[in-house]
Amino acid sequence: MDSATLIDRLLREHGRTYAEEAGIRLRDTPSPLYQLLVLTVLCSVRIRADIATAAARELFSAGFRTPRAMLDASWQQRVDALGRAHYVRYDESTATALGEGAELVLDRYRGDLRLLRERAGGDVEELRGLLREVPRIGPVGADIFCREVQAVWPELRPFFDERSCATAAGLGLPHTPAGLARHVPPRDVAPLAAALVRVSLSKDAERELRRLGESRAA
Repeated sequence: MDSATLIDRLLREHGRTYAEEAGIRLRDTPSPLYQLLVLTVLCSVRIRADIATAAARELFSAGFRTPRAMLDASWQQRVDALGRAHYVRYDESTATALGEGAELVLDRYRGDLRLLRERAGGDVEELRGLLREVPRIGPVGADIFCREVQAVWPELRPFFDERSCATAAGLGLPHTPAGLARHVPPRDVAPLAAALVRVSLSKDAERELRRLGESRAA
């Protein structure tokens, strides 16, 4: 199996972005960009990705799709929404972080993360630094946001974090962002990055793809 075929299989079987799983129709507009930030906050603790995306869907179903709506909701309403998605252990601290993050987005960016994009000026490291000012988001969270938002902020492409590059190397694929991006059209860069992360989180999927990669090399 050559690289192109292996990447095609990755995209076909695992190439669903986490934003898509959370029900976010990602566009370069304020509400979906904020929803992606919420998802990033939820993913920034040691919790399963499927629980984080379920918690995001629950928050959005409750109407907390904008920073104003998130801030206007009570702390208990946020806790309750997280609890319905079984987002346990971190529900209370995350409810606090979401409120503080909403306030920051409103005060600093007038509720519109496109202003954060402008402030970063196309510099990935500057963007990552600004994201880390949001409560709960650290280096891993900043990578999550960049990995997903590159679908609508093309100046970030190709963005593959260390985890996705390491997974690619283990599968015998190119393991630099530029090398991986050469194998897919721009629209598939974010799904490919998500696919590599998903595989890294599934021992069975990674074992099967490694086997295919080794058989290709043989």
